[in-house]
Amino acid sequence: MSPVGTPPGVGTASGAGTAPSLGTASGASAGPTAADLLDFVRRAAADRELVDSLPLDPEGRTWVRLDGPGGSEAWLIGWPPGTGTGWHDHAESIGAFATARGTLTENALAVRLPASGWKTLELADGLDRSRRLAEGVGRAFGRHHVHEVLNESHDTHAVSVHAYYPRTGPVLRLEQVERPEDWQ
Repeated sequence: MSPVGTPPGVGTASGAGTAPSLGTASGASAGPTAADLLDFVRRAAADRELVDSLPLDPEGRTWVRLDGPGGSEAWLIGWPPGTGTGWHDHAESIGAFATARGTLTENALAVRLPASGWKTLELADGLDRSRRLAEGVGRAFGRHHVHEVLNESHDTHAVSVHAYYPRTGPVLRLEQVERPEDWQ
């Protein structure tokens, strides 16, 4: 997990606050589904006023926490050219993300891994899946999804919206800190 106030897989860039809610899930008692999360991130990514409100930093990622549907964790994230998350998972959470500006690349593994206990993973040449998500394109994913998200542009900032459910809970444990020199 990342420190309090930072989105999962994002590390130590400067945050920008919290934005207003964009709605709730259809099945509030059971929590949102992956389809609910995908609908939310697509609607948020299409909200030009929200996207334009994110301060962008040429040196590091920036973010604003959003009120996600049905108690989900949601983030609006700015990606300077050449930045990425590194390989990570979201453990027991389902999730979705959509590109609001620019183009992001997601590299993902097509193999199910345990939520905990593994320390290393040897990757074969090439990737199982690589997706380019242009502005307005989103995707949902299930539990134990392993991926990295990259802004491979050399000159254009990207902005995206991410949502995860269930939340990580009230206790966060620092597992890794990313520094700008570690970013791709």
